[in-house]
Amino acid sequence: MLPSFLIFFRESLEASMICSIMLAYLKQIGRRDRFKDVWIGIWAAVAVAVVGGILVFSTLRNYDGSDLQTKIEGITYFIACGVLTYMTFWMKKQGRNLKQELHAKMDAAISAGSILAIALIAFITVGREGLETVVFMIAIAFHTSPIMLAIGAIAGVVVGLILSYVIYVLGKRINLKHFFNIMGTLLMLFAAGLLADGIEDFQQLGWLPGGHAIWNTTSVLSENSTFGDILHSFFGYASSPTALQVIFYVGFLAVVVWLFWRLGTPKRHQGVQN
Repeated sequence: MLPSFLIFFRESLEASMICSIMLAYLKQIGRRDRFKDVWIGIWAAVAVAVVGGILVFSTLRNYDGSDLQTKIEGITYFIACGVLTYMTFWMKKQGRNLKQELHAKMDAAISAGSILAIALIAFITVGREGLETVVFMIAIAFHTSPIMLAIGAIAGVVVGLILSYVIYVLGKRINLKHFFNIMGTLLMLFAAGLLADGIEDFQQLGWLPGGHAIWNTTSVLSENSTFGDILHSFFGYASSPTALQVIFYVGFLAVVVWLFWRLGTPKRHQGVQN
């Protein structure tokens, strides 16, 4: 439940914040009549994501327990890790200019006079988040019951929307930089866990070497226990990891967390200009 909560929380928060910027700008320039265009794009994207997600999950469930499941699962882990890492860095880098870029796109859409121009901006924005969500959920769908997935997803969306509204109302009083830095670091931990899971699947298939465990902590904390499952799903905890899993997990975290916190840090002047 925790992984699906985190995924839907992150995606709903990002999508709702972007859409709220669009609606606020239309209100600011006196074009409330175009609100419906934004909502058309939002609901169209949600519908496509939901239908697409149901089709993908219902198809993959037919191969539960097979080698094909392991192959799809392993590949999806690597894709999800890459997409999550890229989008987290992208949001931090572009966050400061995102509002201005959206305003420019809205001005161009309004000037064009197209009925679908603004709806398309909202559709692409929400649709991108929906596509990411489907990819991430494929990576954890085989190890979580549909009920737990649904509960986590609903809770994540609700909390994401509530927080987006709070940020929208109290934006000037909230240090968004610190908030997104902490959120980004947690997502990097989640991405490292996806990477380790992908390596485990590829080793089971014989596509990667070194399938022998270097330790076993099952007697202390089993992956099958409730707490162990939470740690595995969220942080990539493994009671009997291989050397390759540990090396890539630690190496990935060391590099991406350092780069993430270094990104956007003001550079010190080397000297005083005359």
